[in-house]
Amino acid sequence: MKITAIIDDALVNDVKRFSNSKTTTEAITLALQEWLDMYHLKELNREISKKPFAPGPARKPKETGRPK
Repeated sequence: MKITAIIDDALVNDVKRFSNSKTTTEAITLALQEWLDMYHLKELNREISKKPFAPGPARKPKETGRPK
């Protein structure tokens, strides 16, 4: 998608520098993907906190039929 956006030069330059991106497009794409990844992790954590995992009792190991 081609867009026009007004973004602070220092912000873009910092993202390019810290992400080792060669282009502005690469830096912005990476930053947006990282933001989405963090958002999805927060949502997943929110869902997990509603119903945390509670392991049941441990099962007895299967018998293998081999002599001990």
